Amino acid sequence: MTTTLLRTAEELSARARGGRRAVVMTMGALHEGHATLIRTARRAAGPDGEVVVTVFVNPLQFGQGEDLDRYPRTLDADLKISEQAGADVVLAPAVEEVYPGGEPQVRISAGPMGERLEGASRPGHFDGMLTVVAKLLHLTRPDLALFGQKDAQQLALIRRMVRDLNFGMEIVGVPTVREDDGLALSSRNRYLSASERRTALALSRALFAGRDRHAAQEALRARALAVPAPPARAEALSALGESRAAADAHAVAQAVPGAAAAVRQAARLVLDEAARQIPPLTLDYLALVDPADFTEIDDDFTGEAVLAVAARVGTTRLIDNLPLTFGAAS
Repeated sequence: MTTTLLRTAEELSARARGGRRAVVMTMGALHEGHATLIRTARRAAGPDGEVVVTVFVNPLQFGQGEDLDRYPRTLDADLKISEQAGADVVLAPAVEEVYPGGEPQVRISAGPMGERLEGASRPGHFDGMLTVVAKLLHLTRPDLALFGQKDAQQLALIRRMVRDLNFGMEIVGVPTVREDDGLALSSRNRYLSASERRTALALSRALFAGRDRHAAQEALRARALAVPAPPARAEALSALGESRAAADAHAVAQAVPGAAAAVRQAARLVLDEAARQIPPLTLDYLALVDPADFTEIDDDFTGEAVLAVAARVGTTRLIDNLPLTFGAAS
């Protein structure tokens, strides 16, 4: 398969179109995470469909002091990766193509969700992101668009925009791709020195620690609920030499189904240790939130949640997250 490079939406609309069109939006500097998105899009579009990869470094997403000029531009390499992953088209428009009248006077507002976590750290970022996503959805007119779950808040806001404003296409989230050491793939990883990378691994280790604490508590809760009556529960577990576990299980079953505070604490311990390393990790936020609105969950919360972290190591800012389910039926 040969991937076609296009520069304008007019060129894209002139192509004969059959089957479903799947779009993967990127800012270039493609890596294996992007390749996974493209391969997933290829499968979703099918042999008769079309996969379009957009490469556009959106100036509206970069705040004052952020790395717009520093952001890598690697179009030749991006074309090769896109082709190998199964893309039919790479659309790489100029800024003038996307914003023909200069910076748009009318923009998409991310609303209250866009002011939390990443939005609080990067004011205006999500308004700029949603504006360009809306523009590119209109310019490419896909049946479905795929986005990585590593940018969980971005994905949630895009889904909300498409639903609230009746865009009429499917938004697909694709799981985070990690390097062998656990670090989530990101175009910004290339900025890390060897020592900074060692410190940066604390982000994924913190999430995994929170996940492991969550799994242990959910297993304890499930075991507690498996025995119908509290006395019988304690007796059954005590018979196995687990009287303390029986008491803990009873407390968990009667009190909190998910113990969100314990999950936060387990992750925080890893991050606090990384803050004492050389070079240190500077935490921006650690949050355990409801993906519907990205507000912090309480200890009585049940359902899907996201454990999210953002931090700086040196001059590089990194984000990561994991999905967790609290109070799953036993």
